[in-house]
Amino acid sequence: MNFHHAAAQFLHHLATIKLASQHTVRNYAIDINALKHFYEEKILNLEEEKRSPKVSPTSQLPEGSLPLTSFDRQTMRQFLAHLHERNTKKRTQVRRLSSLHSFFTYCVKQGWRESNPLETLERPKLDKRLPYCLSYEELQRLFDQPDVSNYLGFRDRTIMELFYSSGLRVSELVTLNREDFKKESLLLHLKGKGKKERVVPITQNAADWISNYLHHPERHKDIDGHLAEVDSQAIFLNRSGTRLTTRSVDRKFDQYLTSSGLAGKVTPHTIRHTIATHWLENGMDLKTIQMLLGHSSLATTTLYTQVSNKFKKEVYDKAHPRA
Repeated sequence: MNFHHAAAQFLHHLATIKLASQHTVRNYAIDINALKHFYEEKILNLEEEKRSPKVSPTSQLPEGSLPLTSFDRQTMRQFLAHLHERNTKKRTQVRRLSSLHSFFTYCVKQGWRESNPLETLERPKLDKRLPYCLSYEELQRLFDQPDVSNYLGFRDRTIMELFYSSGLRVSELVTLNREDFKKESLLLHLKGKGKKERVVPITQNAADWISNYLHHPERHKDIDGHLAEVDSQAIFLNRSGTRLTTRSVDRKFDQYLTSSGLAGKVTPHTIRHTIATHWLENGMDLKTIQMLLGHSSLATTTLYTQVSNKFKKEVYDKAHPRA
């Protein structure tokens, strides 16, 4: 089995059997291609130079000509050293090796390799970073950025209110359909990671914002730089009247974060961290928070206990007259 075909089958397995999201499959593909490019440019070039220094080394292999067995433990050590030399962020290094470990494990299970070359390789260890939590003042400053007097600004404020109401992921928000919103019961039906589905409650305030956005007088008009609704199923629409994408949400948030002075330390996901911390501080138990956020492991949710303690200490230090 060659590397190219093995990688293609692995990515197909992720998408169709594991039901991984397009974003996840794309990240695996990026990490696998990083190893392929490293091998072609560094390993093969060195071998070519040893044989004939006068011959110009090839930068790319013909598709399907790279044996899967070419990658041994020494090669993977060289790849890790290469990432380190290029000052690749430690988090990216860990992700690359994790993706490749899964890939080679799959190859072993398929009988294409005898062993996983990453099995005994020591990986970089990440420093545990606590997720940033917005203060109430920062949260309000961010929420004040969209101009709600226009349709698109009203949409963006609705998104912020919904994020803070229920701790949605961006990927869950953009897949929302009208039928997923139950205003009477204040519930949302979400499609989460790995196609897992769950139902979460929302606040009356968030429900009112969603309802008013869905019935906004400009939703069905070509006006003020946006087109009328094209996708009648989607809740959140872009300027063209079609479903909003995660990239569009990230790009729009970047603008608001810059104008609010929060750029560099906050992302849309930060609001998810913030509401989880606020839930905990107001007495909600970890199992309920785990269910609301869609965490598969309680250990992930437990992280917010550390954030909460850090947050309380900061508030204490600011408020105490002798601190």
